[in-house]
Amino acid sequence: MSMQEYELIHDTQEDESCLQQYRKRCMQDMHQRLSFGPKFGFVCELQNGEQFLEAVEKEHKTTTVIVHIYEDGVKGCDALNSSLTCLAAEYPTVKFCKIRASSTGAGERFSSEVLPSLLVYKAGELLSNFISVSEQFNEEFFAVDVEAFLNEYGLLPERELPALGNGNLEEQDVE
Repeated sequence: MSMQEYELIHDTQEDESCLQQYRKRCMQDMHQRLSFGPKFGFVCELQNGEQFLEAVEKEHKTTTVIVHIYEDGVKGCDALNSSLTCLAAEYPTVKFCKIRASSTGAGERFSSEVLPSLLVYKAGELLSNFISVSEQFNEEFFAVDVEAFLNEYGLLPERELPALGNGNLEEQDVE
């Protein structure tokens, strides 16, 4: 094999590798553009009633906002906080928030008898209001239970596909 033939073969392999990387970037860009709306992936702690109103009213009109009203030491609140933290990572297009009942400015309306409460908004409008939501679950409940409950009412979007960048395209055949 001559040096020219070797370089030609080597250049072709490099070209194919560059083409695969280009395809991968194009697919990631296309996926990003098709994923409408803001991304969150965490539970936002609201400090007062003003932040509560902003979180609900100033959000993108296609974004579902789920607000957990809780108080420390109330049965079910800690488990619901943990469950929502897990769900926030799985549903990054949903804005999950939590606020202490005593910080809402309407604490008298949220006594320990109605906690934990979940309020679900979209486009600034209240879609659902669940008081004493932990009564819907067993004594011990997890994110899958809360997810099933919210899905029962059609309040969660379809789960997103895993990110395209996780696969190693360099080792896969791309056609």
